[in-house]
Amino acid sequence: MPITVQQLLQILPNASRVAGVFVPVLNTAMNRYQIIGTKRVAAFIAQIGHESGQLKHVKEIWGPTAAQAKYEGRKDLGNTISGDGSKYRGRGLIQITGRANYMACGEGLGLDLIRQPELLEKPQHACMSAAWFWATRGLNTLADAVQFDKITRRINGGQNGAADRQALYARALKVLA
Repeated sequence: MPITVQQLLQILPNASRVAGVFVPVLNTAMNRYQIIGTKRVAAFIAQIGHESGQLKHVKEIWGPTAAQAKYEGRKDLGNTISGDGSKYRGRGLIQITGRANYMACGEGLGLDLIRQPELLEKPQHACMSAAWFWATRGLNTLADAVQFDKITRRINGGQNGAADRQALYARALKVLA
């Protein structure tokens, strides 16, 4: 069940400038990673909608904030070289973060994201990286079981933005029903 521009705009009304660009590549990515059916698509669109500010940000806005400054030197993210924190900041619709995640995502998608991290800012790679992340973290299974809070934790590490994510999810379920 591919999503239409009209449906996407009903779920993410602030995406009007880019919806037409993202819908075809979203559908390709969702199909490739079996993000199909109302539960999976609704959860996916809600999560990427929140993470990207309704498809507005494919690159993390950099301050750096106190939290972003902590990316530097984080071994769990694979950030072992000076400058990795900023270079491998969140990108794509689900905000792939850290050298190790860029390496794994690049291998999964056949892209050299270590040398060209900005590739995740292109719509097709922003969508494909989000769907790759979704699939490799077992989020289809959680979507099928309606475990939306667990999906949020796997993406975000906590419940940041939970109210917005839940509102987008409820809207997506209604629109896609």
